[in-house]
Amino acid sequence: MRRKYVIPLVAVCAAFLAWRLVALIASRGDGQSGRGGRPAVAVEVDSVRFGLIRDVRLLTGTVVPHYQYVIAPKISGRLVTLAPRIGDWVDSGEIVGLLEDAEYEQGVIEAEANLNIARASLAEVGIQFELAHQEKDQVETLQAKGIASPSELDAAVSNHAALAARLDLAKAQVQQREAALQSAKIRRSYTRLAASRSGFIGERFVDAGALLAPNTSVLSVVAIDSVLVRATIIERDYGSIRAGQRAEVMVDAFPSRRFAGVVARVAPQLQEASRVAQVEVGVANDSLLLKPGMFARVEVVIEEKEHAQVAPTRALVTRNGQRGLFVVAAQASEARYVPAITGIQTPTQTEILSPTIEGVVVTLGQHLLEDGSEVLSPKADSARLQAQGAGPGKTKSR
Repeated sequence: MRRKYVIPLVAVCAAFLAWRLVALIASRGDGQSGRGGRPAVAVEVDSVRFGLIRDVRLLTGTVVPHYQYVIAPKISGRLVTLAPRIGDWVDSGEIVGLLEDAEYEQGVIEAEANLNIARASLAEVGIQFELAHQEKDQVETLQAKGIASPSELDAAVSNHAALAARLDLAKAQVQQREAALQSAKIRRSYTRLAASRSGFIGERFVDAGALLAPNTSVLSVVAIDSVLVRATIIERDYGSIRAGQRAEVMVDAFPSRRFAGVVARVAPQLQEASRVAQVEVGVANDSLLLKPGMFARVEVVIEEKEHAQVAPTRALVTRNGQRGLFVVAAQASEARYVPAITGIQTPTQTEILSPTIEGVVVTLGQHLLEDGSEVLSPKADSARLQAQGAGPGKTKSR
């Protein structure tokens, strides 16, 4: 009775094993297994290209003017006139405002009068000195002939010396009065507010009629025909950025524009608290579109090559401590591991210095591969057809 159930059970197991054997043979017949009995791995591949690659650093900063200063009076007084408005252009030396100057004008007149008095005194003493000089010469002549007495000669010499001293004093007084006049003119010039350098009026702090104290801010002048972008760099990038490197500046106000610039200077030290250093990028602003205070993004070009062999960065893998790629040749369906020497690397692309890659590289699924693994990729098939002159362009892998 027991034998009646054992025979059918053995028959069922034999049928199941036969079915599994047939399925395995069919799977091998369809090419779904690789070397050593391993199944083919579905991967995504991409091509290796020759072209431009750039290593850039993205910085953020603020647009600042090439120079900026504030016009302020050196003296107190009431502001009588103030012509420029915000955005107006002023030239170097241009008078932009006037303070009340009656008191200082009177000081100049008084200094001129004192100078005239000193000059008149000098002229008078000069005439007296000439007469004394002539008298001394005459007495000396008469004394030599025995006509004049020694006392007369002594009196003439003493008078001549006294007038010479008075002449020197009169000359010193003239110099003093000239200096006083110059000082009075300088004080009067303080009532005229002038631009020391050309630029645009950035801010206007007061209006005409205001009573000003010394050093009260009146106007600010900015130069924006060329600007600076002041940014910071972290310690990791400090050694890569140096003066003279090319840069591109972008601002939110003009999202479609890129402004060419150059790294002008890098701070010689890092801030201890934040471990960052300041960097300034000079930008020619002939269009005057960049304004001080704008938020800016800066791309500094660290290195670039025009005809580099470039592969997708995600295709790189590390095996036994060495970087490399899995390459699928144009006429093959197997992935071969190729050690590579890399150069410039960006988040999306990496320069392959050597060797020269022939075929496509695996960009997805390479962690499942070994050297010689069979792969499945429509794009790899397309690359093989393209190598034969019949392939389409770029086909998305599955």
